[in-house]
Amino acid sequence: MSDVAAPPAPSILEVVRRRYFSSVGNTLLTVVSLALLGTILWKVLDWAVFTAVFSTSGGPEACRGADGACWSVIGARWRLIFFGLYPYEEHWRSGLACLVVVVMTVLSCMPRFWSMKAISVIWIGGFAVFYVLMKGGVLGLVRVDEQNWGGLALTVFIFVTTVIIGMPLSLAWALLRRSELKVVSRVTAVIIDSVRSLPLVSILFTFAIVLPFVLPDWLTGDKLYRAIIGSALFFSAYQAEIIRGGFQGVPKGQEEAAKALGLGYWLRIGKILLPQAFKNALPATINQFVITFKETSLFIIIGFFEVLASGNAAYGTGDWTFAYVEVYVFIAAIYFAFVFSLSRYGAFLERRMDAGDRR
Repeated sequence: MSDVAAPPAPSILEVVRRRYFSSVGNTLLTVVSLALLGTILWKVLDWAVFTAVFSTSGGPEACRGADGACWSVIGARWRLIFFGLYPYEEHWRSGLACLVVVVMTVLSCMPRFWSMKAISVIWIGGFAVFYVLMKGGVLGLVRVDEQNWGGLALTVFIFVTTVIIGMPLSLAWALLRRSELKVVSRVTAVIIDSVRSLPLVSILFTFAIVLPFVLPDWLTGDKLYRAIIGSALFFSAYQAEIIRGGFQGVPKGQEEAAKALGLGYWLRIGKILLPQAFKNALPATINQFVITFKETSLFIIIGFFEVLASGNAAYGTGDWTFAYVEVYVFIAAIYFAFVFSLSRYGAFLERRMDAGDRR
């Protein structure tokens, strides 16, 4: 073994100099890029903060002629954005229902609850509380039908219901797709590929508008639930392929060894293959969750008052029609908060699993 000591790690300043100021060309490009980014940042801050109007006392007239953003529209219309058509005096129920979903999500992210039983109890129980708060009709709560739901609560409801229905269905598709019976495997593949070949908008339109014409009255149900079933079917088709890819990442020798030990099918799947498949599929699964949350905005096309439609109503009525940019920026911030938190949690899970592998 050599006694020569390893060279010291370069300092941050040395790394910056090598990457961005190593030559005249790199230095010039770095300076121009910084100047451009600084100009853009200053323009954004000047519009959004320094010259913006925040007061709601003056109404729309306070923003007339202002150089910056008119955040007064958010202060005046935030209830409409968050709660949509939900009755004004019952807004506390819609807000509490959203808080229940946040708590449910946080509990699901804690390692101590990472078991099938605990996760099932948290999600099913949390969803039941959410639905009771939104729907009412029991425990002294005023009944509020689904056509009066709206805003952020409806967006969260669509996302959570899609995932709750779609995840078990996607697992069933994935297991059927890898079945040793050729007929079952091929029929499942045709179903999955057929759903994946269609745009989500067409599926939502079919389930919400077309199905009532071909189904008996007792089977049609509410339009919202039909659309959610269509969204869950679309989600499950993509997630099934993600899970199947996770299964393909598990060495075949492990399943063969489990068979040699006499383990039954469900023991092999539940104890050996599925945990590893979910781990392999984690990055793509988080990405699919992100896509699904953003795709809830498509429900506006079939007449639902989710958060984007509520935002349209917030600036589209009264004297706030000029403040549409501010409303869309605010809605974008809502989506960003949910999606960024979800992506960061996915990155945390990946680091945690990588650390577990190294141990």
